[in-house]
Parts: sequence; structure tokens; C-alpha cells
Amino acid sequence: MAIQLGYDDSLEQLAKQCIELELNTSIILIDGRACSGKSTYAKQLQNLLFQLGESSPRVLHMDDLYPGWDGLAQGPDYLERYILTPLLNTGKASWQEYDWNLGKRNTWREFSGGTPLIIEGCGAINQYTSSVAQLSIWLEVPEQIRRERWLQRDGSKFDEFYQKWASQELDFIATHHSKDLAKYFYDYEAKLEDQQPS
Repeated sequence: MAIQLGYDDSLEQLAKQCIELELNTSIILIDGRACSGKSTYAKQLQNLLFQLGESSPRVLHMDDLYPGWDGLAQGPDYLERYILTPLLNTGKASWQEYDWNLGKRNTWREFSGGTPLIIEGCGAINQYTSSVAQLSIWLEVPEQIRRERWLQRDGSKFDEFYQKWASQELDFIATHHSKDLAKYFYDYEAKLEDQQPS
């Protein structure tokens, strides 16, 4: 059962626990449905860990792994095969980010550990990642708020993909029980604190 915390409290708790782990490379997962504030949360956690620790954590966005609008389920598979498994086995990973404009994988990236790895995005928490990560949080935000954020961020540019992506999210969450696998849970509607993710 996930521990429910307010927004600021959850950031502080994850940062504190990450530092206390004293691992060469701790893995932190941030998940939630589209426009639930995952990228903002990841950036704030990265900044907080940088302030408290000795190095800047690496943030990995699931958006860079999905092979397009039909590829939510393939993103976590790519994460496991090309990033987490090599990293855990050899201490080093290399992969190609997906270029949404070109419609194919393009830029190569590398990571050799030595600093926390923050993975954010839909599908970040699943059966495999939850077994290898040290910390995880699910961000729960109402549909109406998320839809408003979608429109504010992209206007109607990607409107045709909203329902397609939402359906994939529901299927993935039902299969992997992502919310149940999270160690921490932030609920927008609970209003445990005044600060909300943007």
C-alpha cells in the first residue's frame, strides 16, 4: 500500500531517502497519467537532490523512449532491455531516443551511473521496474485538470491523440497495477498542501 503524502512532503521524503541509501546509482520512478505533472516533479526532485547531494541526478523521460503515439507499452520494454538491464548488469547503458519529428530512433545517449537516475513518464512504474528501483511515486490528478493542462501545453495540436493515449494508459495500468506498485502516492484532490504540480 502506497504512503500518501503532500506534494512538498513527497519531494523531501524521496530526496532524503535517496541520499540515505548511499548507492552509486539509485533509481527513482515517477508515474501518473498524461499531464499529471511528472516532468515538473522530476525537475524539482533533480534540483533538490543536487542541492542536498554532490552530483546532479540524471532524468530520463519516457517520452524519449516510446516509438510514437501507439507505443506506450513498447517504451517500458525498451527501458528494461536497453537501459536498466545493461545498467544493472554492467554499470553502463546506451540507447537511442525516439525522434517524434522523424518517426524513428535517432540520437544516442549513454549513462554510466554514479548519480541517481530519475525515470519519469507513463509506464515508468511496472512489474519489472518496481523490482529494481529503490523509490517510486504515483501522481494522481483528476481528468479535468489533466485535460486542461494538455490544452494549455499543446492547444489542439495533438487533440486527435488524446483518447488513443488515454486508452493505452488504462490498459497498461490495469495490466501492471502501476498505482499499487508505487511506494508513495500524491493525490491532487486531497489538497494535503497548497503547492500543486504544474
